[in-house]
Amino acid sequence: QLQLVESGGGLVQPGGSLRLSCAASGFTLDYYAIGWFRQAPGEEREGVSCISLRDGSTYYADSVKGRFTISRDDAKNTVYLQMNSLKPEDTAVYYCAGNTWYTGGYFPLAYEYDYWGQGTQVTVSS
Repeated sequence: QLQLVESGGGLVQPGGSLRLSCAASGFTLDYYAIGWFRQAPGEEREGVSCISLRDGSTYYADSVKGRFTISRDDAKNTVYLQMNSLKPEDTAVYYCAGNTWYTGGYFPLAYEYDYWGQGTQVTVSS
């Protein structure tokens, strides 16, 4: 059974950094895309970043470009989201999601993902 588990969330001061992990089990990362989404209270789920596991292409929301970096470790079957220069508006529950049919070339929307993790809370506050 396919499963995604996020970790690495927490409380951090503005300007700080966190690294989120998305560990996949039940399948390898060879043929899919993994996306990171976030949802703040009262807000819609927002796409943050995505990595194509076919060719390594990456995509970022404008709000996080230059601050967040998505990467993969195939040996650990894990995708990471390195978040630097965090702002209070980055506060949200962060989810990773797997797309099992992605063919590349764009940032898949939330409804295009088949599997979701349980989420990890990120709070940016002084």
